[in-house]
Amino acid sequence: MTQPPHEDKPASSPEELREHVERTRAELGETVEALAAKGDVKARAQEKAAQVREQAAVKASEVREQAAVKAGELRTKATDVAHQVQDKLPEPVREKAAQGSRMTRDNPALLVAAVGAVTLVVWLACRRKR
Repeated sequence: MTQPPHEDKPASSPEELREHVERTRAELGETVEALAAKGDVKARAQEKAAQVREQAAVKASEVREQAAVKAGELRTKATDVAHQVQDKLPEPVREKAAQGSRMTRDNPALLVAAVGAVTLVVWLACRRKR
C-alpha cells in the first residue's frame, strides 16, 4: 500500500515521534469507528425506523388534533342548523319533537326499539317490491 505524502516535517526527537504516533492512532481509531458505523446496516435501519416512527407519531397527533377541531366545528354547525329548522317549525310539531327528544334521552332502549321497528318495516317493504 502506498502512503500519501505527509506535509509534516520529520520528527526530530523520540517524544515528537511518540506524539505523532498517538495522533495517528487516534485518527485511525476515529476512522475505523466511522467505517464500522457506516457498515452496520442493521443499526442504521433501526435508527431510520425509529425516526420514521417518531415522524408518524407527530403526524398522527396533528391529524387527531385537526379532526377534533373539525368535529367541534361540525357539531356547532349542526346545532345551529337544528335550531334554525326548529325555529321554523309550527309550535305543535316543536312540542312533539321536544317530547320525543326527552323520551329518547330518558329511555335509550325505546330509541333502539323504534329504530329496529323502522328498519324492519323498511326491510319488509323492500322485500315486497321484488
